[in-house]
Amino acid sequence: MTIEFARSPRSSVGIEWELALVDTDTGDLRQVAQTVLDAVAPPGGGQHPSIRQELLLNTVEVVSGARATVPEAMDDLAAAAAMVQGITDPLRVELLCAGTHPFGHWGNQKVTDKERYATLIDRTQWWGRQMLIYGVHVHVGIEAREKVLPILGALLAYYPHLLSLSASSPFWDGRDTGYASNRALLFQQLPTAGLPFTTIGTWDELEHYVRDMLHTGVIEDFDEIRWDLRPSPKFGTLEMRICDGISNRLELSAVAALTQCLVERASRLIDSGEALPQMSPWFLAENKWRSARYGMEAIIILNEAGDEELVTDAVSRLVDELAPVAADLGCSRELAGVHEIIRTGGSAARQRQVAAAHPGDLGAVVRHLVAEFRAGRPLDPA
Repeated sequence: MTIEFARSPRSSVGIEWELALVDTDTGDLRQVAQTVLDAVAPPGGGQHPSIRQELLLNTVEVVSGARATVPEAMDDLAAAAAMVQGITDPLRVELLCAGTHPFGHWGNQKVTDKERYATLIDRTQWWGRQMLIYGVHVHVGIEAREKVLPILGALLAYYPHLLSLSASSPFWDGRDTGYASNRALLFQQLPTAGLPFTTIGTWDELEHYVRDMLHTGVIEDFDEIRWDLRPSPKFGTLEMRICDGISNRLELSAVAALTQCLVERASRLIDSGEALPQMSPWFLAENKWRSARYGMEAIIILNEAGDEELVTDAVSRLVDELAPVAADLGCSRELAGVHEIIRTGGSAARQRQVAAAHPGDLGAVVRHLVAEFRAGRPLDPA
């Protein structure tokens, strides 16, 4: 089989932001996604181009267009979120984003009435029903198909940087899990989810893999490959799916800028004939676990030599290295927001501080996440 890779402008960017719908008074999840989708549906029917359905009826996803810069993509998201809030505010429903809802119970959630979702739940059963999780996806355009998999392999070295910065799911079903990102470990239980196979290094090998998956009935189309980092042939992008849900615009734009800059730098290295960084699968798996467990306090493996460093130090240095690329891409201000994430300690730490100040009341954590969404920036837990 042949998998066509769409043409897209180099380092163009698109962002997808999954938002939870929560009750203003109780903080619990509300199953009102269909009400929102019906209200914004185009006159001729179908979905709004910037507001989409998701697996669960407590969720809507806002998406940007394919833009040249991160600020332009963020403007799209702000407009879509404002449209949603115009519908949810009268319903006494708030929007929030985190990797998990602090106390929502997975068994109480309703699945969107769509065949693809019903098939997923039927096949995956208990694990599929557990998917009460929220994430952020960032697409970055790649102008040549032969670059896609080498850049994918290079970006895996920065997996722990991205997950640690975004880790926001310390609570699950009303309990502190001890992890900064419980979402990352939950999601990898689905078939074809998790780290991509690093043995797939060429487009021919990817086509072979997809052919095998289709032949054996593991997937019905390419989108059912749910890797944390994957090619998106229909858009002509590399899709970064590593991150937990992000509660506010400042942090979201920072992570999007970091992703865009990493892809562009890798593309420049290919153009200049330089080698891209690669890491062994066992180091990649360990880095994923460390960043999920410890978040911004993770000590990560940097390279094939096994050198290690505190993730905040590694990220700070990385931002400085990428500054010239960010200037070229028009996202210097957004990339600098990474330093604000480091300063505040990240969402998982802020949520735990709020919980500690309100023993037995995880509703306080929900209220804090809602406040951060409305403020567009991280807020002091105090």
